[in-house]
Amino acid sequence: MAKNREKKEIIKEEKELEQKVIDLARVTRVVAGGKRMRFRACLAVGDKRGHVGLAIAKGADVSIAINKALTAAKKKMVKVKIVNETIPHRIVEKFKAAYVLLKPAPMGTGIIAGGPVRAILDLAGIKNVVSKMMGSSNKVNNARAVINALQKLRDIKTINDLRK
Repeated sequence: MAKNREKKEIIKEEKELEQKVIDLARVTRVVAGGKRMRFRACLAVGDKRGHVGLAIAKGADVSIAINKALTAAKKKMVKVKIVNETIPHRIVEKFKAAYVLLKPAPMGTGIIAGGPVRAILDLAGIKNVVSKMMGSSNKVNNARAVINALQKLRDIKTINDLRK
């Protein structure tokens, strides 16, 4: 009985997921007969209720790459701490050469962010936040920096428990 209930919850959850393509690129490798072309898709998935995932996949066709990335992103979903439609505290995260600054904002501010940061924060369900991308302009690295930052967020209760 419990397994059937879990399957129904998973199916229901997948229908509510939204996806956004962060980056789509044509990549080639050189082989003996010439160049072999594939497509690389970077895709973000979220339910707008505190869960978001990011994945990169390659395929011979654009649709194959997107489907592979979608499957991988669902497996890599992370829980995001949201307090009053914003993040609990300021955070700066680095991934390779990309730095991302995320700051909480008061109600009604909206998502002040650009590119991949806006897409991921929107899919996570964060409605009020201010952000700044520094360093690299690489979409994939900035997206990964945002995911890492969202994973490291802690709420007040967790911080107080750690201090005791």
